[in-house]
Amino acid sequence: MRNSSRSNVDPFIVMDVMEAARKAEEAGRRIIHMEVGQPGTGAPKGALEALEKRLRSDALGYTVALGLPALRSRIARLYGDWYGVDLNPERVIITPGSSGGFLLAFTALFDSGDRVGIGAPGYPSYRQILRALGLVPVDLPTAPENRLQPVPADFAGMDLAGLMVASPANPTGTMLDRSAMGALIEATQAQGASFISDEIYHGLEYEAKAVTALKLTDDCYVINSFSKYFSMTGWRIGWMVVPEDQVRVVERIAQNMFICAPHASQIAALAAMDCDAELQANLAVYKANRKLMLEGLPKAGFTRIAPPDGAFYIYADVSDLTDDSRAFAAEILDKAGVAVTPGLDFDPVRGARTLRFSYARATEDIEEGMARLAKFMAGRAQFTD
Repeated sequence: MRNSSRSNVDPFIVMDVMEAARKAEEAGRRIIHMEVGQPGTGAPKGALEALEKRLRSDALGYTVALGLPALRSRIARLYGDWYGVDLNPERVIITPGSSGGFLLAFTALFDSGDRVGIGAPGYPSYRQILRALGLVPVDLPTAPENRLQPVPADFAGMDLAGLMVASPANPTGTMLDRSAMGALIEATQAQGASFISDEIYHGLEYEAKAVTALKLTDDCYVINSFSKYFSMTGWRIGWMVVPEDQVRVVERIAQNMFICAPHASQIAALAAMDCDAELQANLAVYKANRKLMLEGLPKAGFTRIAPPDGAFYIYADVSDLTDDSRAFAAEILDKAGVAVTPGLDFDPVRGARTLRFSYARATEDIEEGMARLAKFMAGRAQFTD
């Protein structure tokens, strides 16, 4: 059967790493998971209790395409609590995860063939979703001196229809401060392009609060999710904030693409937003894990790392160790029993010389993973010498 050219997207390599790790575990090995960007904890207890109670009295059919009004209002209140932004709840749209938000945003804003800038390294699904929609992803190679974030000079004169940024970013964990974010918004709007801010890792910050694009402009799309800070990856529930004149545009697309986000997940998400104590306890674990990695990775020999302001990743330049990060990651899994992600997912050009380490799991796992990596690297160095 014939396939469309749009279907010719690259695989998500981290999923291949997960499968290799699963097979190793099936064979009886204990694998330390540093490959996947998924919290080691489940949904907050209050979310589970709220859904359990609701299931006893409600069949949970479709909601309206924009999402439960109570959830939209609660998200709007979050922007006041976290950022001091007075947000109209009517601008909030509930989506089937952030991935659903990307599909809606790209479909609403761009025509086939439009060029959309994305920072490299960056989340690989931006690139693949754009391609699947008949759009042209334009990688913007970022520089260490810019914290591996795009700057206006990276896309000057490129005739982009849009720019997608992420702060905190995946895979680097680096953030844009207010000045850097403002410069990108100004440069994008000067080109008549659309600005999209992926803020899925907001709430997972360690030394300074992340800046929302909504603090600087209303003329943007902001995408977020309950997957990371709220620890609800498998629930597939997220949200987006759009300008008021874009709400009906997105609503019409959402009605036809998804009908609505999962009703059960919306109920759980609403309750999760009031589980502050549990969520902050999760954050404390990530903070401790981050400290372990920042100390342990350089000692093991991974010395060139991006400054991880937020999220739960360390991105390492391993060009002094390999020029084939996929083979290197496979060697680490085989010999150390630690699953890590090769950078090819995030940067098709330079990713063969980088690795991503996730510290989203339990602290005990991170401690053991650091010990295994140190032993592996010591043996490797001895063998090399």
